Amino acid sequence: MLTWEEFEKTEMRVGTILQASDFPEARKPAYQLTIDFGAEIGIRKTSAQITKRYTKEILEGRQIVAVVNFPKKQIGKFMSECLVLGAVGEGGDVILLAPDFKVDNGLRIG
Repeated sequence: MLTWEEFEKTEMRVGTILQASDFPEARKPAYQLTIDFGAEIGIRKTSAQITKRYTKEILEGRQIVAVVNFPKKQIGKFMSECLVLGAVGEGGDVILLAPDFKVDNGLRIG
């Protein structure tokens, strides 16, 4: 079990996907995402295995929730700078976590 203090260290923020592009070098089907987290955090890139349910066109302009304070992670030639959050169902089907209403980019989840 986590303590409340440990949980508070996780920085989950709302961001808007600016661009989604194919990631053909990934081992499993994935997109490369460019996400705007507002003035304080800025723009970050990540990859996400969300191709079963989402198209690039549906993703662009969509708000999501991501963890922004993990260390960067090298994925092939690509550097991931945050972790997009989603509920993972059977067969790896991912449903992205997102606010019900539009909010400011960078808003902290807590």
